[in-house]
Amino acid sequence: MNENDISLRAIALAILACLTMAGCTVGPDFEHPKTATPDVFERTQTAQASSRTVEADFNPDWWTLFDDPVLNALEKRLADDNLDVAAASARLRQSRAEQRVAGAAALPTLDGAASYNRERGSENGILSLLGVTPSQSQPQSASGNAPLGVSGMPGSKGSPAYNLYQAGFDASWELDIWGRVRRGVEAASALSDASFEDRNAILLSARAELARDYIELRDTQSLLDITKQNLDIARDAVRLTKIRVREGVTTDLDVANASAQMETIESLIPTLESRRDTTINAIGVLLGEQPGALRDMLGDARDVPKLPAQVPIGFPSELAERRPDIKKADAQLHAATASIGMAKADFYPRISLNGSAGFQSLQLSSLADWASGQFVVGPSITFPIFEGRRLKGTLELREAQQQEAAILYKRTVLEAWREVDDALLVYDAEQRRRDRLASAVSLNERALGVAQQRYKAGALDYLDVLNVQKQLLAAQSDLERSKATAAENLVTLCKSLGGWVGGGLLGAVNVDDRRVAVGLVWARFFARVV
Repeated sequence: MNENDISLRAIALAILACLTMAGCTVGPDFEHPKTATPDVFERTQTAQASSRTVEADFNPDWWTLFDDPVLNALEKRLADDNLDVAAASARLRQSRAEQRVAGAAALPTLDGAASYNRERGSENGILSLLGVTPSQSQPQSASGNAPLGVSGMPGSKGSPAYNLYQAGFDASWELDIWGRVRRGVEAASALSDASFEDRNAILLSARAELARDYIELRDTQSLLDITKQNLDIARDAVRLTKIRVREGVTTDLDVANASAQMETIESLIPTLESRRDTTINAIGVLLGEQPGALRDMLGDARDVPKLPAQVPIGFPSELAERRPDIKKADAQLHAATASIGMAKADFYPRISLNGSAGFQSLQLSSLADWASGQFVVGPSITFPIFEGRRLKGTLELREAQQQEAAILYKRTVLEAWREVDDALLVYDAEQRRRDRLASAVSLNERALGVAQQRYKAGALDYLDVLNVQKQLLAAQSDLERSKATAAENLVTLCKSLGGWVGGGLLGAVNVDDRRVAVGLVWARFFARVV
């Protein structure tokens, strides 16, 4: 064994050692940031409303707390039919494809090629260095058995044209010694996780919007029923005042006041009807339906969904694991951290294994002969010498982006806790307001009954009856609106708590395992060849 063989084998063994080791992955390793857990859940101990929040396992299907079969059916369709969710799912598939593209950089590339060329050497080019001159003439033609640079016909000049057939494979593989590719895959995987959480956030928002629209629809239908009931009362009052005018007990002023009240109440109906229809259309858009497609399903009036006796809100430590916006911010911070490693790896040399093997012949019939075989194999190295501060500027950019991502993460967590605290406050407060309004409606109903009786007895002016009826209509409307607001506040509370438990991204590329396995194969092949 000569010195060249020894040196080549030493190189092969050195490369094999580089491949079998895990590699020096430059850049900071990502650690999930720790988040504080404020004591906002202690408000569950001081709540005074009938529907109380409790620390218990959170149900991701939170809309089932309303126990409304129509709402449950709509929410069941949402994930498949909502167009915003469909677009987010398409973006998720894109991010997963980008992750696979990034993972492919850790593997070798292998290309096959075949070609046929009709060539002729230049008489004033390289052939002149071989001693072939334009005046030379030989009886032998270029057939693949003759030396290059002969004439095909007597009297011809220069080299004749000839056929060249080639077929083979080219392969290359960059050794990820500094972890640039690994960091790239890590960043791509984190961005794919961020896209996954973004889809969850859009789905959660769509579910909350659907629940709010449904509650608003039922609220509008209930207000429409209340308005029609008050309209009937107003019409009875108009008939009563007309009778009293004919009996000479009162004047046309009472008729005019009663008629004006009736028209005022009736003027509310068109607005409520249009609001009902537009809300049905809004729900249809959320489900990807044409306007009016859900009118038969939602047209019949129903009460606003009732609140449950207890609302399980989970545990404080689970909030960061459940809210998609926090998990998305965490994934973006992870990607920004991995990008720093990519920028640092660019400062180091890149080592690649390159090789090609194939056949070359002047005749097609001998192309597959072993004598036509050829190969080239060996390592290559490139390293930066002068980049005009590009590499340093890129590293500073990535570090600044990581700092921004860390700040945005902290802000997202802080905003999440604020939303939870606010939601707990308003949920309890609106229920207490609703209870007071219920008492006000009951008292106004009693007052209207007394006022009507006293008016019939002639002991009360009709203007007082009108005032009592106005107060009753306002109190009934406020009560109905408060019921809907309390239900909407429950939706807001569930949304602020996360409302969706998403799993991790499946199908991540295990780059290190593939890199080591393929590296061993390549190194052994390289050692055998040299």
